[in-house]
Amino acid sequence: MVLANGSSPQVLASMKTFTSDFGLASFQPTRERSLMRADLTDKLRSHGGQASLGVLVTVADYVTSDPALVACRPDWTATQDLSLHSAGPLTEGPIVVDSNLVRIGKKTIIVSADVYDGHGLTDLRELADAIDSGSGPTLAARGLVTFARIPRSAAGDADSYTPDQWIGTIREHPTEEVEGTIYSRLAMRVIDASAGVLELDLTPFVVNQIGTIMGGAQALLVESAAQAMRPELVATDMQMHYLSQVRTGPARSYGTVIRDADDHAVLSIQLVDASADDRLLALATVTLHKPLLTQPNRLTQPNRPE
Repeated sequence: MVLANGSSPQVLASMKTFTSDFGLASFQPTRERSLMRADLTDKLRSHGGQASLGVLVTVADYVTSDPALVACRPDWTATQDLSLHSAGPLTEGPIVVDSNLVRIGKKTIIVSADVYDGHGLTDLRELADAIDSGSGPTLAARGLVTFARIPRSAAGDADSYTPDQWIGTIREHPTEEVEGTIYSRLAMRVIDASAGVLELDLTPFVVNQIGTIMGGAQALLVESAAQAMRPELVATDMQMHYLSQVRTGPARSYGTVIRDADDHAVLSIQLVDASADDRLLALATVTLHKPLLTQPNRLTQPNRPE
């Protein structure tokens, strides 16, 4: 789990983050449901043209936290496990994630996440109606997120984030230009591509309210590590287990091969805190498939981080 240690984070969150140009907007029809829309710009696409898997995980992580926070108030939440499995490439946009509360317990909260290609539809109320009626948006991925309940005091400026007060409203999130693709902007360092060894620094650009690297940024590190190991394939599915916080960083990835087949590969990626005796941060499994040119409904891989 990603847990706070109760002390003030060494790195504080910035108003400008790696998601500032996602064009995010959210809509909560009920306490148990929240939708989020993100622009699918060229910067957020993989090299083959579809939305980056790490971007989809990032948006899913964001929006599923809203019904979780409403359900567990006054507590806060931290992402514990996140899985996302592809139904097909998301190529047109906008990215739309529909999240619904599944279960609330004393220690954990479970929220589902269905990812859709909006096919040009941007109004969130219309998107919600279209999803409910089964027309318009097409399913691109399906996921499940488990959150750990933690004290509200663990999160910086938690009182300014109040999704329980936003029921029935559409919120347009502040947007700011960010230089570089979704991969290059994170300034990940490739140490050993064949072994999936990459590094990502703990900076205000990627830190969350509890002082660790955002779950979505860690997912992008995992995606990039897997892609570096199998650059001829495209990442389509991911399962993340967040185990602890990044204390100082950088977060470093290591990859191993679980399976290599003719049309796909399955890789295991672990993240460690390189400056804290390689303290284990997260474990992930990534499935990659052949690109569109040789397999229908699959697109080519993201560029390696610069």
